[in-house]
Amino acid sequence: MVHTKLYRVIYGDTDKAGVVYYGNYLRFFEIGRTEFFRDLANLSYKDLEEEGIMMPVVEAYVRYKSPAFYDDLLSIETAISGLDDYSVTFFYRITRHGEDKVIVQGSTKLTVVDKEKGSIRKMPSKLLNLLDPLVIRPEPQKANLN
Repeated sequence: MVHTKLYRVIYGDTDKAGVVYYGNYLRFFEIGRTEFFRDLANLSYKDLEEEGIMMPVVEAYVRYKSPAFYDDLLSIETAISGLDDYSVTFFYRITRHGEDKVIVQGSTKLTVVDKEKGSIRKMPSKLLNLLDPLVIRPEPQKANLN
């Protein structure tokens, strides 16, 4: 399942040249991820924290392909590309709204941490079962029998 969130670039997102500052794309990823949870899983980070669960980012990858500028309307596409008992991996693709040219793509991996102990823990089965149907899985390859 792919979730799309629109975001208008504000002046504070840009550098002196009016180009989106590279570090802000990780914040855009967070916007996409937060709204993915809220809209598709009917869940917020606040809900998780109230249940004693933290989900910090432990890995991040960003591939810059084209610049975005002040006042661009961006389309932030977010999907879950991996899920296991301890972590979830999100994939992101950012384009100008209505265009196919990729500005940035990347991923983040979040692990599940017990809020009180500060240690990695297994993902609660309720959360795992909620997220599992949302994972984008590759199509199985057909065997070539020729």
